[in-house]
Amino acid sequence: MPFKIGYRTLKTAVGAGLAVAIAQAMQLEFYGSAAIITVLCISVTRRDSLKVSWDRMVACMIGMAISGSLFEWIGYQPWTLAMIIIVFIPIVVKLNMNAGIATSSVIILHLYTVGGISTALIINELLLIVIGIGVALLMNLYMPNSDKALRHYHKEIEDHFKTILHELSVYLRYGESNWDGKEIPETVDLLQNGKNLAMRNIQNHILRYEDQYYYYFKMREKQFEIIERMMPYVSKMNHTVEQSETVANLLDELSKSVSPVNRVPYFLDRIKTMKEGFEEMPLPTSREEFEVRSALLYIMHELEEYLHIKDRLWNDADKKKL
Repeated sequence: MPFKIGYRTLKTAVGAGLAVAIAQAMQLEFYGSAAIITVLCISVTRRDSLKVSWDRMVACMIGMAISGSLFEWIGYQPWTLAMIIIVFIPIVVKLNMNAGIATSSVIILHLYTVGGISTALIINELLLIVIGIGVALLMNLYMPNSDKALRHYHKEIEDHFKTILHELSVYLRYGESNWDGKEIPETVDLLQNGKNLAMRNIQNHILRYEDQYYYYFKMREKQFEIIERMMPYVSKMNHTVEQSETVANLLDELSKSVSPVNRVPYFLDRIKTMKEGFEEMPLPTSREEFEVRSALLYIMHELEEYLHIKDRLWNDADKKKL
């Protein structure tokens, strides 16, 4: 596997160097700690970076207040440090600011090392925190564009849906198929990866809480659950009837129409007409025919739900102007 440096590693390295350079230029004590704070605050997404930075800032203020008070009251001793940690960590955890524990510990140890509280030391620590967090936020302004990868997942998922629906139609039509089914697990992975990337894309926009791709992947995920429910019924049919050809044609046409375009009303009308036609046909003459026709009716019911899922999402997207 070739050696590769990711964008996050690169901006972490640049940020750490920049933070130290600024702190050193300002002649701050413990200037190397600015790099540690920067490294700790650089996150996967912009929104997460803001939250982590805020948590660390508040936790550091709490840590300085508690440690400064206890050190001056009890003394600069190892057991005082232990007592501070016993008091400090539960408070931060209660405030749901666990991310600030590591950063605050660095600041607390600075106070312990110096062995005395002064205005200059407090200003020094505040500047280290501001420099470390500020540089991290600056580095996190850059996030790679996910549009190309999201379009790739979109296309791959649609191609897989087309293949799966077509192969189901082949099995209904002939009662057998040479399909190896590899698209099934591949689709599961594509949906999960696409949804995760779309969620990360949302987290990289501070004021945006919705994403067209995320809704799309969620829709396909629900539709895929329906396809998985249909598959056992299709695979059990080794006998074909007249209606098998009709449902196979519908599946084949659906496979060719997998796209963001909303053709749901057309296909719902098709299914309604097919059901009416089924009702007018003579009753089954054998148990085998009855079972096949029952399975076909179930498949049509699931296909209706498959289409309604897309229709609901389409209406929601219009309302939200995605």
